[in-house]
Amino acid sequence: KLNFFQQPQDIKEIDFWKFLEKYGRHSFLPPSQAQPSFSAFYRAGDPIVISFDSSSVLSTLRQPVKMGASGLCVDGNPAGFLDSKSTSCTRVFASLSKSCVTDPALDAASYYRDFTVLRSASDSSLNWDFQVIYEIEFSATRGIQSVSVRFKVSNISGSPGSTLQQHFTLHFWVSTKTLSHTLPRSGNPGYITGSPLLVANSDAVHQVSFFCYQSEGDGSCSRFFRHTVQFGRNMRSGCKLSLSPTLEERNCSYIQQKLYKALQGPNRAEDLAITGSANSAQAEEWTTILIQNCSVQAVNCTSCCMVPVTLEIQILWTKVGLLSKPQAQILGARYFYQCHPLKSLNTSTVPLTTVVTFTDMTEWPEPPRGQPQTNWKLPFDIFFPFKEALNLERSYGDDLAACFLLILIISSVLCS
Repeated sequence: KLNFFQQPQDIKEIDFWKFLEKYGRHSFLPPSQAQPSFSAFYRAGDPIVISFDSSSVLSTLRQPVKMGASGLCVDGNPAGFLDSKSTSCTRVFASLSKSCVTDPALDAASYYRDFTVLRSASDSSLNWDFQVIYEIEFSATRGIQSVSVRFKVSNISGSPGSTLQQHFTLHFWVSTKTLSHTLPRSGNPGYITGSPLLVANSDAVHQVSFFCYQSEGDGSCSRFFRHTVQFGRNMRSGCKLSLSPTLEERNCSYIQQKLYKALQGPNRAEDLAITGSANSAQAEEWTTILIQNCSVQAVNCTSCCMVPVTLEIQILWTKVGLLSKPQAQILGARYFYQCHPLKSLNTSTVPLTTVVTFTDMTEWPEPPRGQPQTNWKLPFDIFFPFKEALNLERSYGDDLAACFLLILIISSVLCS
């Protein structure tokens, strides 16, 4: 009566066939549809639509995930638009040698061949370390601009019932053509602690990142994953970078350039945003990063090669504005490289270290000592009228007493 719930309808045996004709199906699965329906444009979280070239059938880009306590791979999970994430799962094979040839999950081509990614949802015109990385460039107004895929594979041998780990990564990044309108802020206007630093080069604006030191089991540097420098948080990390140069590449200059590129990342930083809401089109809102390379001359070693092994990102910042709500902004930054002599060009690995330090240069004003007091300035003779009146009153009282005493004396004489 209070409309808290609805009483379900009772179905009697004689009415069962009537409902069966209306709702009955040959299967619990819903009837198939020729083409799935999608919205006119991508929204955050929407599945990314793909079209198979051979059949023109629409489907969704899928990213395998683990299911249950065993963590086995399930391939039906759709990848969401603007949902950058990494997943890992385990696959079990009865015959690894046979599955390596026939199983699509182990075929790199199955992750990109014979299908295209639609620009928008309505655009119908178009342990083995196995990693799949999708890089998707998108525009806020024109949808997905390009899609690239990278793989990391290695050989393995195993017995029947072998298991392996697979890693899948989906990374979205903003198209440089519309970057000034869609670049996410790191504060407005001042930087927020923990937000990524914004840097720019001649091509685009990026977030500061350095070589990822997540261990892959042997402490080696990851080729794909990098840490993001967060404002106000000092960081220090390290890993071992594999060189393995060919005979033609075993020279000092090649190794130096490879290590410099490994430390500074694929997007070389040139300018750093002063505030978290800096406009890429306003030059005054950016400061040039000072880069100090180390000397290429080895000390006491004529045959050594001086290579960079440490990058220290030094950032000076300050708080400006009102004391009630100060805003953090960057004063300057420097990339400071430290080198070490490499005695042999046949070295297979080199340990690298990255350090990020933030130095607060805020000059606080002198704190107030209590509440301000009124500074009274009165003339030195402000009480002169009151003093004169008091003196006159005292003088009048003395005269009256003398007269009264004189009257008493005369009266006493006359009476006697």
